[in-house]
Amino acid sequence: MNEKRKGNARDTALEVLLSISSANAWSDGSLKRTIAKNGLDSRDAALASRIAYGVIQNRMYLDYYISLWCTQKAERLEPLILNILRIGAYQILFMDKIPHRAAVNEAVEMTKRHGRPRAAGMVNAVLRKFVINWLDMPELPRGSTADYLSLRYSHPKWLVSRLIDILGAEETEQYLRCNNAIVPTTIQTNTLKTTPEALEKELRSCGATVEPHPWMAGCFEVIGTGDLECLNAFQQGLFTVQDAAARLVATVAAPESTARVLDVCAAPGGKSFALAIDMKDQGDILSCDVHPHKLKLIENGAARLGLHSIRTALADGREHHEAWTRQADLVVADVPCSGLGIIRKKPDIRYKSPKELAKLPQEQRAILENAATYVRPGGTLIYSTCTVLPEENQEVVTWFLKEHPEFRLSPFVLPAPIGGCDGHLTLWPQRWGTDGFYICRLQKQE
Repeated sequence: MNEKRKGNARDTALEVLLSISSANAWSDGSLKRTIAKNGLDSRDAALASRIAYGVIQNRMYLDYYISLWCTQKAERLEPLILNILRIGAYQILFMDKIPHRAAVNEAVEMTKRHGRPRAAGMVNAVLRKFVINWLDMPELPRGSTADYLSLRYSHPKWLVSRLIDILGAEETEQYLRCNNAIVPTTIQTNTLKTTPEALEKELRSCGATVEPHPWMAGCFEVIGTGDLECLNAFQQGLFTVQDAAARLVATVAAPESTARVLDVCAAPGGKSFALAIDMKDQGDILSCDVHPHKLKLIENGAARLGLHSIRTALADGREHHEAWTRQADLVVADVPCSGLGIIRKKPDIRYKSPKELAKLPQEQRAILENAATYVRPGGTLIYSTCTVLPEENQEVVTWFLKEHPEFRLSPFVLPAPIGGCDGHLTLWPQRWGTDGFYICRLQKQE
């Protein structure tokens, strides 16, 4: 990889990090837009993504040492200089294939290119401290267990403390470590168009590293493809991109092939697609969202996959539609949540304000209660989130069951190593290699 390519990738990563800090942009969307705007090839895009995500994943950790070796605390530095330092430091500490000299020199040149030549010497001096110490970094302050884990893995202390309450300190550290690891992309075979064996052969022919998912039939973990949407196999609708945890929603729901399904918070459509594939495209699935442009995503995805059983409707999950009352065999409520289970894929989620997250259970209750009105007697209601906090998961369900005795938990069995569940389950990345996710199956009495 030549120096020009590295520079392009680093400049793109810097642009993304600055957009996050100045415009409160989300990293995944900002990366996709900036990579396209800058015309990066697949190798540049992969490097830019690795650097940008890596800096976000380790921001508190990097800032601690920047503050240690700089005359100013990290939070007092100009965002441009701070992010150049973070990019250089991340490469030195976490990226084995980039020479330290290249990381330091490019950071200095980036500083100059962005009109800050007087800061170049400081950038050089601070990053050389990282080079000198990278094999034996000064110890982090210990403080409490939550303080240490928060700084070591760059998660806010409130979240670390909450996780320790749920998991204990040892497993919390495993969870935090998983959130900062490089994660393969999980895809699901569209068995209406191909077989897992044929899809694996097709992807390998494109140079992708493909491994069958350890325990989810028909799914693969994929590395080294660049933008999956550019692959012929994607454009031909041979697979969908979906984590195994989210894929399990369809597995847990287990609808009959001719079922009437209502997916009340469907965008971008992955769970509707999985249901349609499992139902062999024979049933009727109404996929709803509150945003018109997101309905278009569902429609385009269904068309790509060749699914004809999916219709869309503009609807707010909290607002009742009388015509749908007691009409659905299956209702899926994958509700808006804190997203704290998918930090490993969207690392900036960890920095959300806890005050904003505290409002979510009320909205989740409202959606679940409304969704329940659409379930026919004897039908099934699925409640799911991509978070791991009990206040958004078990506590919402407990409240709902007290208010609605006509529903009960409905046990289900998942593939090994998970096995039997008593009607609900929290999936954890450190246990099963999935996103953090919660799934609950409820049945309405006849």
